[in-house]
Amino acid sequence: MKRRHFIKAAGLATSVPLILNGMKLSASPISPLFESMDPYSDKVLVLVRLNGGNDGLNVVLPLAQYSNLSKLRPNILIPENKALKLNTETGLHPAMTGFQQLFQGGKLGIVHSVGYPNQNRSHFRSTDIWQSGSGSNEYLDTGWVGRYFEKDHPAYPTGYPNANVPHPFAITLGSTVSETCQGTVGNFSLALTDPFNFGKLLEGKEKLFPDSRYGKELSFLRTSITQTNQYSEVITTASKKGKNQVTYPTSNLASQLKNVALLLSGGIKTRVFVANISGFDTHANQVSTNDTTLGTHRELLFLVSEAIKAFQQDLMAMGLQERVIGMTFSEFGRQIKSNFSSGTDHGTAAPLFIFGSCVDKQIVGKNPEIPATVPDQTGVPMQIDFRDVYGSVLQDWFGVTTADIKKYLFANYTRLPIIKNCAALTTDTEDLAFEPTSVKAYPNPFREVSRISFSLNASSWTRVSIFDNIGSELKVLISQQLGAGEHQFDFSADQFPAGVYFCRIQVGTEVQTLRLIKI
Repeated sequence: MKRRHFIKAAGLATSVPLILNGMKLSASPISPLFESMDPYSDKVLVLVRLNGGNDGLNVVLPLAQYSNLSKLRPNILIPENKALKLNTETGLHPAMTGFQQLFQGGKLGIVHSVGYPNQNRSHFRSTDIWQSGSGSNEYLDTGWVGRYFEKDHPAYPTGYPNANVPHPFAITLGSTVSETCQGTVGNFSLALTDPFNFGKLLEGKEKLFPDSRYGKELSFLRTSITQTNQYSEVITTASKKGKNQVTYPTSNLASQLKNVALLLSGGIKTRVFVANISGFDTHANQVSTNDTTLGTHRELLFLVSEAIKAFQQDLMAMGLQERVIGMTFSEFGRQIKSNFSSGTDHGTAAPLFIFGSCVDKQIVGKNPEIPATVPDQTGVPMQIDFRDVYGSVLQDWFGVTTADIKKYLFANYTRLPIIKNCAALTTDTEDLAFEPTSVKAYPNPFREVSRISFSLNASSWTRVSIFDNIGSELKVLISQQLGAGEHQFDFSADQFPAGVYFCRIQVGTEVQTLRLIKI
């Protein structure tokens, strides 16, 4: 998303308590999103942005990789005996007792090594990619949630709110609307800081505006103020009717989530909420020099874990736990090697968390494999494309069809088992088409060509691609439907320099990465 378009759409948000954007005028159909007969109509998604680039290797701890991790990040690694164990292979940072409790209660899921091909390590550009749902070579003016809303409301913001859709589509907790909710003309999100502390804004007298840029800006301002005033009544009513059932910790993120729960308990019909916590750009002093379990990163993880635990407890006390699901995201992970400032630098993929009572498979993907040595600037290789996570939320939580997801989000979309239908008595189970243990490369190390082989139990869509150590997709060996049986593909690296590469094999929802060394 281009910054200038976003500033035009959201610039008013910093000058008034809450802002909804847009101008275009025309009729709009009724969306099934707000129809009471639609089984997906009451579902709510809460997005929690970890701003700055979260160091996933010090959050979700790959216990089997500690021998090598101790060589690559000796000055920041969490001691293995301090890890909060989730199973024999995986632990959490010791500050995240709240997340451990949620995991043990079946209300927290982990998606390993989430990212996108050709990682851009710029904060702004990578955030732009995550919020727009674009590829690294695309520049979109809309957000992935904005396109979802816009599909059924192409003329928005004309005539909103109205009798059929009286509530805000989305709310960003803070002073600026989220680019995630940006539509073609306006932003579907309302910026909200305090649901109890705002009044109506002065609209001014009705008048015709001059046909000029100045006139259009004045018209835009008036439209925004009018819509804000209309939505403020709904928010005021919900905030007065609502009541939190638990005591939240004292933090900005906890206050944001407390307000989400308050509004939901008061009857707000908003479908998407966006919360935010900053500080994850931990180039220096990520940990305390005397104790790696303490420091800046520890404080941030503690705030996130405790705030989300309180939020989940509140939802359960209100009886809303099966209506709400949440997800964390951050623009990128950090590099495998630590730096000399007790910190980490911009990297590639990282885990994200799904939270709620309707979490399905609790761990999607595998712990990253950490070699004993890696080139400088190496990031954790991507296993899961972030757009597959988004698409799976849209499909299984909001009922969007696979065809629409492929059209509006990601042509190569593959559903992930991260959300379940809480009302169902049983969950779907399926035999894996892929045998991860069958993946081999020979020779490896190699000089010119390495042959990659694997087995499929059944016919399945398969993509085999080669990445370098900083997350750039260099070559796609195959991307098509393959039948059951043995398969072999040659990686010819004559045009690539000697170094470390990663082969990523995706078969349906299963992913395996294999380290390759060209000598």
